[in-house]
Amino acid sequence: MNQIVIDVANAEKVACQALFEVLNPPARVDYLAWAENNIVFSELESPDYPGPYSRRLFRYFDEILMALSPDDLCRIVTMSKSAQIGATVIATIFTCGSMDMDPSFFLYVQPTVTKAESWSKMKLAPMLRGTTALSKLFPMKSRDGLDSLLYKERVDGRGAIQIMGANAPIDQVTMKRQVHDDLAKWEINSAGDPETQADSRSRGIEEAKIFKISTPLVMPGCRITKNFEDGSQEYPYVPCPHCGFMQVLEWENMLANLDENHPEKAHFTCIDCGTEIQEYHRQQMLDGLEWRAHNPSQKRFHRSFYIWSAYSPLQSWERIAREWLSAKGDPASEQVFLNDTVGRAYVTAGEAPPWETLRDRAANSEVPRGTIAIGGLIVTLGIDCQDNRVEWQAVAFGRDFRRFVIDCGIIPGHISEDETRRRLDGLLEQTWPNAHGRRIGIDKAAIDGNAYTEEVWEWARRHPASKLVMVRGAKEETAPLTARVKKERNHKTGKLLKYAKRFYNFNGSVLKMALYRNCAKQDPLERGYVFFPRGLDDEYFRQLTAERRVPKRRKDGFTDYRWEKDPNQANEMLDTMNQAETAAILFGVRGLPDKIWDQLEAERDCPPQEAQLDFEDGLFGLGQMDGSGSKPAVKKQTGSTENRWKKRK
Repeated sequence: MNQIVIDVANAEKVACQALFEVLNPPARVDYLAWAENNIVFSELESPDYPGPYSRRLFRYFDEILMALSPDDLCRIVTMSKSAQIGATVIATIFTCGSMDMDPSFFLYVQPTVTKAESWSKMKLAPMLRGTTALSKLFPMKSRDGLDSLLYKERVDGRGAIQIMGANAPIDQVTMKRQVHDDLAKWEINSAGDPETQADSRSRGIEEAKIFKISTPLVMPGCRITKNFEDGSQEYPYVPCPHCGFMQVLEWENMLANLDENHPEKAHFTCIDCGTEIQEYHRQQMLDGLEWRAHNPSQKRFHRSFYIWSAYSPLQSWERIAREWLSAKGDPASEQVFLNDTVGRAYVTAGEAPPWETLRDRAANSEVPRGTIAIGGLIVTLGIDCQDNRVEWQAVAFGRDFRRFVIDCGIIPGHISEDETRRRLDGLLEQTWPNAHGRRIGIDKAAIDGNAYTEEVWEWARRHPASKLVMVRGAKEETAPLTARVKKERNHKTGKLLKYAKRFYNFNGSVLKMALYRNCAKQDPLERGYVFFPRGLDDEYFRQLTAERRVPKRRKDGFTDYRWEKDPNQANEMLDTMNQAETAAILFGVRGLPDKIWDQLEAERDCPPQEAQLDFEDGLFGLGQMDGSGSKPAVKKQTGSTENRWKKRK
């Protein structure tokens, strides 16, 4: 007979083990030590610095990681920073280190569900798979839904990571720790303010930690900037390599010493001894880095940190200088530079200059309406559809982000009417003379496809995509400057809409802020200057300056910032200006190399070839008639012979 052996647990031993686990103090949560012992960057993840995590290279992260530890009593840690400085690595260390050393329920929120999925696949999964301490806790196998793209649970059930997008309502689940990634890009969702929703998930836990990180965007209204100002406002002080004086490396300091002809010589100057601080001094200064709070009363509850590219070994000072020189003069590019490189919000008044000022400037112009001013090389067209008319504006673009208004007009009728379409067909073939008498046609046109989309498409499909695109303004201020619309389907039939291939969103908010800043510039040679011809009526300037960016208080108490126009004032000229600029961006004006600009100048910004005759030849040609009684081709020149000769001299 077979005997069955049953092992009976020793009840006293089990009770002692349970008591030991309860009474024994937990191991110290040290994210710095955990990072050094567990994080190893591959060449793909960190081409410049592969290998184990180096505290010396990233000295500025030490204090932030210590602030995230339970040893620091603060509840909120904010990091306002430049792009590509390593902040996502710190957030991942906080997430994975917590799962290993002090498991709990962890909430990681990205701006959108799509970005949440991308972070899970590209950042979290490799960390869980490649870290020995985590690979056993998260075997990365499907276990009844406990290991999905947006939910990762420890194999023993003692903790889990919930990954979400802020564009969807935040789950009503209590979380001990959180990361709010790319916070400045969070938009209001259907349930209200996502940041408030996320914060409330940790309200019931006294020792909770919430880590908020982001590159800033626009003030007023930037979430990460507001969080930084509400916190301890800690800045990285480093010693001067010459005199030892502690100071912050400010962008304005580098800018004041910048030689535009030699960006490779970018440097700082010590604010105490006045000696130059070169890039090769950076590591020496980082070794002595100290975080100093400008609002120390908040350190007990909310610690906030600011760091930018000049401190990072991932970016050279020469590259910072070159990025500025490339962006200088164009508000849209300057915003990207301040946000991504300097780590600061772009401050805007949100209002246009007085329309009367622009009108008076145009009245003194020597160039009449309908003529392309000198410097205008690429011509684009913005078209806006209304119930009973189609409005348009032609704009020329040149070097250094300068633009030149050419003309505007109204075509009566609806976009669906044959006569209106026929006139639009003719408009696309329109040419305008420049200062040399050479006629330039439209390089690219953009028509608003947000309203009457099907009717607009029926007309647009007649013309090549290289010449005409459909556009619409994006709803979010955080949207890219331009982006192709994702494939859309008919909500009734489910069929893919063909126009999606030539339909683009543009960030109208950024374009408006940039336009209004540029309109205020007085020097025609300044980068971004906006030129207006003589002959535009007052209504044009009223419409161009019809909007302003204002705060809107929501019912849930959160404040949105939106562009608003006077209800009694039309704004079609502002819309068509944005559409014309979008067409220019899609044509490539922001990235054209100097050789292409040189070629355009040689081809367009010069007299027609037949006008380049000797003085005597010109007189002879002008005095002849051909057999039909018409004048020869050289008569296409404009202006008198005397005036043309003066120009040549």
